[in-house]
Amino acid sequence: MPQPPLLCDAATSQLVLIDIQQKLAAAMEEPVREQLLRNTGILSQAANALGIPVVHTEQYPTGLGPTEPELATHLNDPAIEKTCFSCYRASGFAEQLRRNGRRQIVLGGMESHICVLQTAVQLTEHGYQVFVVEDAIAARRKSHHRNALARLRQAGISVIMTESALFEWLRDAQHAQFRTLSKLIR
Repeated sequence: MPQPPLLCDAATSQLVLIDIQQKLAAAMEEPVREQLLRNTGILSQAANALGIPVVHTEQYPTGLGPTEPELATHLNDPAIEKTCFSCYRASGFAEQLRRNGRRQIVLGGMESHICVLQTAVQLTEHGYQVFVVEDAIAARRKSHHRNALARLRQAGISVIMTESALFEWLRDAQHAQFRTLSKLIR
């Protein structure tokens, strides 16, 4: 069986943003919250510009509120609501990924050691190639975040940065969207 590509590919990627909701984000310390919102915003804007499907979830929105408004402005489809921690188990999630027809998943969201970790592992178990964006995920405690990153790496999941995803999707400074999207990281 051929080795999966080691870089994110705009033609085969889809972006999944997990539970970036008002009440949960409010529990994050600054500058973690600010970094999470900035970087998931960059990823979603880049995905939209490059035609990369974006799927987002909300964990028990009645209790944790809706998606953060500054991120929601970049999301076109309604959130997939869930109560399970792994998005893969949420009603409609796996079906949406299959409809999008892309086997590479770029993940951002909250919390690193719970929903992000469980989703990444289950996606990998179901044959997806998963890239978790380290500076676009967060947890309430630094130790939980560090532990999640270690476990993700042990599971063979690629851990990347926002700028890495962006420039891997672009691949070349000659790309038609390069100037527009590179301004997002300044």
